[in-house]
Amino acid sequence: MILTVTLNAALDLTYRVPHLVPHASHRVREVSERPGGKGLNVARVLAALGFETAVTGFAGGETGRVLRSLLAADAAPGPPNGPARVTDALVPVSGRTRRTVGVVDENSGDTTQLNEPGPHVTPEEWETFLTAYRELLDGGVRAVALCGSLPPGVPVGAYATLVREARTAQTPVLLDTSGEPLRRGLAARPDIVKPNAEELAGITGTEEPLRAARAAQRRGAHAVAASLGADGMLLVTQDGAWSAAVPERLAGNPTGAGDSAVAGLLSGLAEGLPWPDRLARAVALSAATVRSPVAGEFDEPTYATMLPSVRVRRSEAP
Repeated sequence: MILTVTLNAALDLTYRVPHLVPHASHRVREVSERPGGKGLNVARVLAALGFETAVTGFAGGETGRVLRSLLAADAAPGPPNGPARVTDALVPVSGRTRRTVGVVDENSGDTTQLNEPGPHVTPEEWETFLTAYRELLDGGVRAVALCGSLPPGVPVGAYATLVREARTAQTPVLLDTSGEPLRRGLAARPDIVKPNAEELAGITGTEEPLRAARAAQRRGAHAVAASLGADGMLLVTQDGAWSAAVPERLAGNPTGAGDSAVAGLLSGLAEGLPWPDRLARAVALSAATVRSPVAGEFDEPTYATMLPSVRVRRSEAP
């Protein structure tokens, strides 16, 4: 089983309108509602790839109830060759789970995102979560992903604590966050960190991606996978450095593309694939997600087409 952690889970609402005009009223053509937050998106992509996955984090209030009911549908056994299960291991809190609203302009393909703050988590709720997290790690987890922002009340060093717990359990751990939580998490020596170029520059002070990735390694990461937007992804490991991109830029909704890249890296880690193969899978999944209408899903025909066409090149040392 692969475990994903989403401390600031959300109920994702996506509205599709013909053309988004500021200060105007709009008729919504289509509404979708999904369990959201980076780790939950990662889990659904992993399940679609055939990996049994559990999700943990916090859920509370009516929004949390709706989120968990949607997760229950994902946890139901499917057809023999269908997606694997996503198991709900979320920890209840007294506050209300946040909502995120994405408004898709069908004319341009652009998405406007509105993100609510998360619930306030008490010290007692945080300790309850830590106990549940340790029990999950003791249950034979193959790999763990720590994803997204921290809700109010959770210590800024929370991810550093969770990385250390995973390392104590000898479980490979990937960290995907930003800012001070990422800076502190690096010091706990995660196996992989997955920032985008802006986040990487923010913690290293270096805008050149390869140099910034090397700087993040010196701060504690064993490997750094940096999303470069339309330019693909850079992967820097102790065995070497590679870059990869798809041969053509795809139009669509980029929301969740980074989460699919995490699923590609994490599934490759769990299978023990060579680093270039993990990178190719991550880039192909990210591209295929752009062709999907909502985060946490990818277009399977696009993925099948893109995977063998991803260009992986060894990068020169900085």
